[in-house]
Amino acid sequence: MASIRNRNGKWQARITRKGQQAVAKSFSNKQDAEKWARQIESEIDKGCYTNLVLAERTLFCEVIERYIQEVTLKTRSMREDTYRLKALARHPIAKQSMVNLTPMKVAEYRDERLKIVCNGTVIRELSYFSSIINHARREWGININNPIPLVKKPPSTQGRSRILTNEELSRLYEALKPRVKNANHWILPIVKFALATAMRRGELLALKWTDIDLNKQTAHIPITKNGDSRTVPLSSEAVLVLKDLPRSINGKVFPITNSTLSAAIERARTKANIDDFHFHDLRHMAITSLADKLPNLIELSSVTGHRSLAMLKRYYHPRAEDIARKLDKIA
Repeated sequence: MASIRNRNGKWQARITRKGQQAVAKSFSNKQDAEKWARQIESEIDKGCYTNLVLAERTLFCEVIERYIQEVTLKTRSMREDTYRLKALARHPIAKQSMVNLTPMKVAEYRDERLKIVCNGTVIRELSYFSSIINHARREWGININNPIPLVKKPPSTQGRSRILTNEELSRLYEALKPRVKNANHWILPIVKFALATAMRRGELLALKWTDIDLNKQTAHIPITKNGDSRTVPLSSEAVLVLKDLPRSINGKVFPITNSTLSAAIERARTKANIDDFHFHDLRHMAITSLADKLPNLIELSSVTGHRSLAMLKRYYHPRAEDIARKLDKIA
């Protein structure tokens, strides 16, 4: 039986069962306390009771901070994820208790964010929500239902398909040529190497000379975005780029930072009068070119590092006129 007692003008209902954590809650009147106690005891007897005490006392921002410390800081993407999660922890929804993270509250957050950021960003943030809540349920005993599966996600944005024309690429190369003695001499080579290998930006910036075997024409990537290692075959064009590069003291093939590369590409894009171009578009262009040379999808995916055909298709952008010419050859 539950015990009901008056404490400091409040009626506290306390339920104690052998082998279970005690459950208690305070009410302004005795009738509400008795009603709550009967409901909880009934749920315990049926085996469907979930203890929400910890979830009621824990704020979402507290869970986010703990997730950053215990999970995020051990991942390869810790810098980017930590920045985003700390921003999420400052949002008003993070001041809600875990038990108050209802589908309706999350849907309100989604609608508010869609007014500020793109669909893809909101989808990523909802994925963070789900990962954090699931981890808190499994590892920290916060017994709440994950509301994210009940919240409609915004439609995914269509993948980019920006392919530079030969004329635009020539203008980009010209704009990237170092004009003065102290100019950055690594930007043009990394662009050419990216087009020749289809490697990701992070892979290029982390590449070391010890990973390169010019005799075998390979570049080994110990850890990729997917968490696996892979060895990228190097074309003669890629090898030529490497042979023209000086060796840096720190052992990196391209000793530049992510921010330096982004700024240099943006300046060159503006100077070359090229609209809507990002460094990552080079990967799309490279994969489209490689697909003509490697029609075998297994070989192509081993070069690009994609695990699924669906993701590979997002990067492969064949032109209708090229396919038409292939059809004529078959006929």
